[in-house]
Amino acid sequence: MKKEVSEAVENYLETILVLSRKKPDLHAIDICDELGYSRPTVSVVVKQMKGNGLINVDENNHISLTEKGRKIAESVYERHTAISEFFMTIGVSRETALADACKIEHDISDETFDCIKKHISSMKN
Repeated sequence: MKKEVSEAVENYLETILVLSRKKPDLHAIDICDELGYSRPTVSVVVKQMKGNGLINVDENNHISLTEKGRKIAESVYERHTAISEFFMTIGVSRETALADACKIEHDISDETFDCIKKHISSMKN
């Protein structure tokens, strides 16, 4: 399955999703602060994401996800959450599990991810 957007854009969308849950008036500087990127770097990616219909930027420069952007962000976030949870259940430290999940969430196959979700679900029951 061909990915719709790059790994970098997936990271931006996931970051926007998480930050927007904490802060309704999200600006590019908030993304800069969260990801540790420069303002010019974030501005270039924001412009690209807006052009690709993944985000909206209103007259006050508030950033929000479009439906298309939200779907991608939620999918990446679900993968991140489930994979890190799985790693922690097998004894990986929280810090390492979160870092490793961030690396894997973009490349893991749907089949493997579905099996991880089923395994987590069966462990909870």
